[in-house]
Amino acid sequence: MPLDQSFVGRTYPPTAPYEVGREKIREFAEAIGDANPAHTDPAAAKALGHPDVIAPPTFIFLIIHQAAKRVLEDPELGLEFSRVVHGDQKFAYTRPVHVGDQLSVTATIEDIKESGGSGFITVRTDVRDANNLPVVSATMMLVARASEEG
Repeated sequence: MPLDQSFVGRTYPPTAPYEVGREKIREFAEAIGDANPAHTDPAAAKALGHPDVIAPPTFIFLIIHQAAKRVLEDPELGLEFSRVVHGDQKFAYTRPVHVGDQLSVTATIEDIKESGGSGFITVRTDVRDANNLPVVSATMMLVARASEEG
């Protein structure tokens, strides 16, 4: 079933604030094998001009996941999750993510296309801090694979 083009431009409400913790950053950096001391040592981060440790660039996916999930699970959109694969991901940072940040995420459907029976949906997530200032914008393209029927 083709995805509904009228969803292009739909914005979902912001997520509840997520407080970025030092231990979460450390665990994430360790899990991805990023040994940069700016992710675990406040003194190293401060020497680089940051107020505290900074998160690795892909850490933000932990936070944007909840907003993207709202799109994926929207019953009106009719996306069959079992047929969805992640096609692309891009991050555009205004500033690094720091310990203590209170971040909320808003998701917007930017584009929907069909090709070869598969649907391509582009979702932008905008991450803002407690002062409503932009931190990062992430864009993901998801592919709803064509049905094997027919």
